[in-house]
Amino acid sequence: MENVVKYTRRDWMAAAAAMTGCGPAQRQFAVSDSDIALGGAKAVSLKRAVEATGAVPMLTEAVILPGRGFNTWQLRGYIPGKGVVDLFTAPSLAEAAKLMTGGENDYRGNESFKNGGSPLVPFANRIRGRFDAAARTIETKIDGQTVKLPANWKGKKPDAEPHSMHGLILGEPLTVVRREDTDGHALVECTYEKAFAGEWLGKMKLTCTAILTRSDFSLTITAKNTGTGPLPMGIGWHPYFNIVSGDRRQAKLKIPAKRRALVDNYDNVFPTGVIENTEGSQFDFRTPRAMGGQFLDDCFFDLIRNGDGSAEAQIIDPAANFGYSVVSQSKGVKAYQCYAPPDKPFIVLEPQYNVGDPFNASVWKDIDTGITMLAPATETTYDASVRLFKA
Repeated sequence: MENVVKYTRRDWMAAAAAMTGCGPAQRQFAVSDSDIALGGAKAVSLKRAVEATGAVPMLTEAVILPGRGFNTWQLRGYIPGKGVVDLFTAPSLAEAAKLMTGGENDYRGNESFKNGGSPLVPFANRIRGRFDAAARTIETKIDGQTVKLPANWKGKKPDAEPHSMHGLILGEPLTVVRREDTDGHALVECTYEKAFAGEWLGKMKLTCTAILTRSDFSLTITAKNTGTGPLPMGIGWHPYFNIVSGDRRQAKLKIPAKRRALVDNYDNVFPTGVIENTEGSQFDFRTPRAMGGQFLDDCFFDLIRNGDGSAEAQIIDPAANFGYSVVSQSKGVKAYQCYAPPDKPFIVLEPQYNVGDPFNASVWKDIDTGITMLAPATETTYDASVRLFKA
């Protein structure tokens, strides 16, 4: 089911002008609000108002949820032979509003990372600790100090261990501070400030920016330490990429990584401390390879970067004749987590700073786990972009 987004009269006039060559045709992009609010804020659409035809795939829309941790709830694009389709796995905004209620299944915003593309801050992946069932927390140490994180996830098996997963902003509202549309892009920018009060060290200010251009969709997250002590920071993004053809077996995956972290099982997905070289293994995706029936929920790191320093992974759907490039220019991105169940028509591909359970020294020993320690008044910037290409 596709999301329904309401556009203003100005948006449609701009689209019509662009198609007919009349009026203010130069402005191809528009920013508009949906009637539906999630987390107390209306969804924001970044729209490219041009006729989508021809032989080249192109992005046409991004839907952002400022009230739910700046989730990129949907990307839409024109795929030759398919028309304009949903590129992310996500229900409609109306259905999302029924799920994102803060109830049991949405504890600490969990419904946000089950669809769309949630930012993961101040850590990606999983963190283990001593579980307190009454408080629904885990206790662990970060930089020698004790913190209590929400125990918001566990596997499906009876003996699965509750743990903290995907950061602390999944269900948090951000404040829209800038909206911009020009001939070349549509943009929305939000900010968020938080003192963690025992759940993390320090205090931060986030600035999150989403931009749709003629060539790509980009997410930028800047985290600034606004406290007086060190601020540990890991950032990631959790997008569900649709296999538009519906055939995941023939979908190809490229992750340019030399190593993979082995896990205890695919239910807990906790790193064991054993590191495997990907070369020559069934986890060697340094060049695009068909997925077949292979299941993945793995953290790939020691990335092979392009000449410009960027890290670039790809998902290719040969049956639909197109692919996604998932690119980060950020030097802080050290890993890609990939979740790919063979019975689902999606692949989750997550560029992220840190690996799983990054503060567990007994597991990682002297390996850089990707956490950045920010001194007061310093900042780090994460970026990820999606581009479509003809395959």
